[in-house]
Amino acid sequence: MDLYAVFGNPIAHSKSPWIHARFAEQTSQQISYEARLAPRDGFASAVAAFRNEGGRGANVTVPFKLEACALADRRSARAEAAGAANTLIFDERGITADNTDGVGLVRDLAHLGYTLEGSRVLLLGAGGAARGALLPLLAEAPSSLTIANRTVEKALALATAFQPEGRACALLGCGFDALQGSTFDVVINATSSSLSDDAPPLPQGIYAPGALAYDMMYGSDETRFMQAARELGAERLSDGLGMLVEQAAESFFLWRGVRPDTQPVREALRGTLARSS
Repeated sequence: MDLYAVFGNPIAHSKSPWIHARFAEQTSQQISYEARLAPRDGFASAVAAFRNEGGRGANVTVPFKLEACALADRRSARAEAAGAANTLIFDERGITADNTDGVGLVRDLAHLGYTLEGSRVLLLGAGGAARGALLPLLAEAPSSLTIANRTVEKALALATAFQPEGRACALLGCGFDALQGSTFDVVINATSSSLSDDAPPLPQGIYAPGALAYDMMYGSDETRFMQAARELGAERLSDGLGMLVEQAAESFFLWRGVRPDTQPVREALRGTLARSS
């Protein structure tokens, strides 16, 4: 049986073992997947120990995504662009790092019926979550992608770093106050505001008719961002539970070469959260 794990600190809350167990059962893959608590100053040692046990791959969550990328011998274009990795592959060549968060987001948006091509997209935040999402979002060819952040300089720096070569998409960075008078088709919250029951300060009129408000965070109830979006007129709301499942499916594919059906896993996980609330 092949060994896989997710490393983080904290990690007890992780849904990844449950998700990957469903994927393995569905695809008849013989794997063992567990959550491992790594010391904040001992991530590299924890990964080395796991490899010595025969580990074939790992997921990585906070606070180790930057370190995971730096630890690797090779990096995918997605990991290189993000500067962070949530997926590690161990083989005879060493460690390969990838970042499946952005593709997980894009696939979840597709499940929700949103085609980003030609859309006006607003990405809130300029940290690791936003950086990991940018390359896959730009690959979908939105007409514009605006990065808004409390610290304007961070938004501007991120927009500069990801300026799309050869693409028609307008990539902009700004502060929240500069959003007054702008309208978007998809608004994605990549900040951690929902963890503190808060929401970014968005103006009236920000949501176009039929617009989607999407929070990368998830829970058994609506996040504060989703509640605020409804108050501002967003017609469709979603949390990031589907993104969690989709990024896991991409990791599973990278490790096992088979792509699981995410829909039943998404539905089952949602039911599990509802029952536990």
